[in-house]
Amino acid sequence: MSPRSLKLAKHKRLTAILACKTNLHIGGSKDDIEIGGLDSPVIRDQVSGRPYIPGSSLKGKLRSLLEYSEGKVQPNGNPCNCARDDCLVCTLFGPHLRPNHELGPTRIIVRDAHLAEESLPAMEALIEQGLRYTAAKTENMINRKTGTATNPRTQEIVPAGAKFDLTIHLRVFEGDPEADMVKFIQRGLEMLKSEYLGGSGTRGYGWVAVENLKIEDVP
Repeated sequence: MSPRSLKLAKHKRLTAILACKTNLHIGGSKDDIEIGGLDSPVIRDQVSGRPYIPGSSLKGKLRSLLEYSEGKVQPNGNPCNCARDDCLVCTLFGPHLRPNHELGPTRIIVRDAHLAEESLPAMEALIEQGLRYTAAKTENMINRKTGTATNPRTQEIVPAGAKFDLTIHLRVFEGDPEADMVKFIQRGLEMLKSEYLGGSGTRGYGWVAVENLKIEDVP
């Protein structure tokens, strides 16, 4: 690996569409929503009222997937903090809770993924119902002894078919392994297709496709 410096060489931009193949739930505050009767609302943009996927959720998921793929999760379950100059996890995401290291700034910047304009017409029916781009789904817990449903719980969901605009910026400093960093992010996005975003993923929620991935240099 070439010697690194703190001179920023350029940025790269990765853009794609996150398409929900199943319902999506990323929780927000009950104070953010006016629909009555929902136990678990989704997170929304405060201005537009549209649901979005926080960059922090995307970044955390990508880091987790890549750490497991590299065997970098610590025995106590914490993220990697080895700070080795050949560790792409620490280079891209920063060593966990380790402020003193020689890697320089975090390289990856994951933007909030906002609802794509192409998804809006398909949600007009929901908007007319006063549901503001979302739907409500009620689930029950099953009593294992009796087989009956108990404790109904209604949560807000972004319905399958919704699409979000994904943007990731990558800082490239002199001496950075640029090609390896880009491929590493691509690997994380590829793994995401087999995993999930948000809550209740093992029950079917949050399955997304990554479409139309584009990579380019930007000033």
